[in-house]
Amino acid sequence: MNKRVAVVILNWNGEKLLREFLPSVIRNTNPELGRVIVVDNHSSDNSWECLEREFAGVERVLFEDNFGFAGGYNRAIGMIEAEYVVLLNSDVEVAPGWLEPLVDALDRDRQVVAVQPKILAYREKGKFEYAGASGGFIDYLGFPFCRGRVLDSTEFDTGQYDDEKEVFWATGAALCIRREQYMASGGLDEVFFAHMEEIDLCWRLKNSGYILKVVPSSVVYHLGGGSLPMNHPRKLFLNYRNNLLMLHKNLGGASREKVFFIRSLFDCMAGMLFLLKGEFSNTRSIIQAYKAFRKMKKGYPVPSEAGSRAGIYPRSIILDYFLRGKKKFSDLKF
Repeated sequence: MNKRVAVVILNWNGEKLLREFLPSVIRNTNPELGRVIVVDNHSSDNSWECLEREFAGVERVLFEDNFGFAGGYNRAIGMIEAEYVVLLNSDVEVAPGWLEPLVDALDRDRQVVAVQPKILAYREKGKFEYAGASGGFIDYLGFPFCRGRVLDSTEFDTGQYDDEKEVFWATGAALCIRREQYMASGGLDEVFFAHMEEIDLCWRLKNSGYILKVVPSSVVYHLGGGSLPMNHPRKLFLNYRNNLLMLHKNLGGASREKVFFIRSLFDCMAGMLFLLKGEFSNTRSIIQAYKAFRKMKKGYPVPSEAGSRAGIYPRSIILDYFLRGKKKFSDLKF
C-alpha cells in the first residue's frame, strides 16, 4: 500500500483501550491519505485476539518482545513504507478531518519536519491535555511545559492557542513526522525506554536545522496515564533520568556547566520536599535517576556546538510558577 501516511499505534496490554479508541481512528482517518497500523509490543493480555476478532481489517504487526515506546516505534517505522508517519498513542480519540491539516503543514514547508495536533483531554474535552496541549517548550533548565499546560495546571481551551506556531517539541502522543528524517536522525533513543524521548528527538532535529510546529486545526483527545500513574516512582525515575540525559546530549556551549549545577540544586530541593511529605520512594527515584544518568552519559559525547536554543524559555518555569504565579502560557514572556 503506497499511501502517503502511516498512522502507527503501538499497543501494550491495551485491549480495553483498543476497543475504546481505535474505532475513531479508523472512522476519521481518510483512507485515501493514510493507513492505520497497530503494532503489538508483546502484550500479555488478549490484545492480539481482540485485533484479529474485532478489527480484522486493520493492518497488524506482532513483536516477539516488549521494546518499550522508543524501541517499538523505531522497529515499526523501519518496517513501514510511507512519506509521513504518525506516532499515535493507543489512548487517543481523533476528530473528523484530523489528518489533513497535519499533512498540509508538512507539504507547505520542507523545513517543517514534524507537527502535532491540538491535544485536548478525553475526559474533559474543553480542556487541554497534559501531554502536549497546543505545543511543547522547555525552560533553560530542561523542564518541559506547553501552550495550555504549565507544570500541573492545564487551561480550558477557548481558542487562545489556535494559531499554527513553531514549537520546541511536539508530543509523542500524536506526532506526525517525515519518515526519511526520522530514520536519518536515528529515531527515538531506545536508551530512554519511555518518557522524554520525543523531546530529545525534537531537539536533535532542531539542532539539524529543522522546524517543528503545532497545527491546532487538527484536534485529538488524549486519555493519558495509560502506562504509569503521574506520581508513580518508576515514572518519576524515568522522567528525571531521561530529562538529564536529554540535556547532556543536546545542550552545548559556555552555559552548560552552569545549567547542570543549577538544575542539580532544583532536583535536590525536589527530593527534600518529597522527604518532608513522607514520599520516600519518590526521593529514592531522584537519587537513582542521578546514579543512572552518570553511568549512561558516558556513552554520549558532549556537544561541540551550543545547539538550537530557539524556543527555550530563558527563565525558570518552576520559579515563575510557584513564586511569581505564572500558571498560564500566556503569562510567560519569551
